[in-house]
Amino acid sequence: MQSRAGSAVNLGPPALAAVDLGSNSTRLLIQHGDSSVPSVRRAEVTGLGRGVDASKTLTPESIHRTIDCLRAYEVLLRDCGVSRNIDSLRVIATSAARDATNRDSLFDAVEDVLGIRPELLAGHEEGRLAFAGATAGLTATRSAFGEDELDLVVDIGGGSTEFAVGVAGCEPLGSTSVDAGCVRFSEKYLWEFDPPGPEALSGAVTVMRAHLDDVDRDLPDARRARRMIGLAGSIVAVAAVEIGLHTYDRDRLHHFVLRREAAEDVFRTLATERRSDRAFNPGLSADRLDTIVAGAAILATIMRHFQFDQCLVSENDILDGIIAELRSRRT
Repeated sequence: MQSRAGSAVNLGPPALAAVDLGSNSTRLLIQHGDSSVPSVRRAEVTGLGRGVDASKTLTPESIHRTIDCLRAYEVLLRDCGVSRNIDSLRVIATSAARDATNRDSLFDAVEDVLGIRPELLAGHEEGRLAFAGATAGLTATRSAFGEDELDLVVDIGGGSTEFAVGVAGCEPLGSTSVDAGCVRFSEKYLWEFDPPGPEALSGAVTVMRAHLDDVDRDLPDARRARRMIGLAGSIVAVAAVEIGLHTYDRDRLHHFVLRREAAEDVFRTLATERRSDRAFNPGLSADRLDTIVAGAAILATIMRHFQFDQCLVSENDILDGIIAELRSRRT
């Protein structure tokens, strides 16, 4: 299990928590009412979405991995005094659960462990919450005319990618979601050869371009954005490889400016390496070896499409957006 910043502290309520049952990772964030107490962040690659694109079902193995992870999270929730009600704990399920016909099997098991039934989140809502989390604490950039400029928040997940556009610190003007993620693309386009050949890579990029045409139609304000903010595991991993991090360092990754030429270079390097060689890249964890090429391809294609020269990497994400909403209900 990958440990992020902070450790469990037994302070009791009013602790707030959010759990994300993602297509690739299962993640937890616990925040205490006392701002001097570090947050508890955990993330484990559980591969819930593996095989879902083809079969439209969650496998027993992926459900088992996810539930095992949640049992460990349940101990942290209990130690931190998180109440088991919707005002203190929110559990969300995203792309994999949206696509799966047997999602209730997962939801029943999660409810047994956490005492809260997961909420199936629509793609546009996922984008809205990601925007809230990623832009929290950021100030809006100003144009030469003194107007607040728009940010485009991009959340590359395992099964889908969310886009939300707006002014930092405000409600987004709009959000949308496309069925393009590092797990989905790895299984559909890049699984056959090691490393994937030029035709497979070109095919994945072409499909992503088509998805971005949909984003242009559904979210026209995205073209007016002057800053791109990127979040989730694939983008963080590309940044970590660019930095050359031998051990995870949230402070170095959060708000790291990833330039487009650097993202392209990391993509080319990883895409031309065999899996066994890819493992030697500092910053790339073993549980991302099979999906990082697809994630890097999606990132590079987005930056090209919207002509962003750089991406502001955010370690704050949808979980932070959920916590902010939970906190606002208490005030």
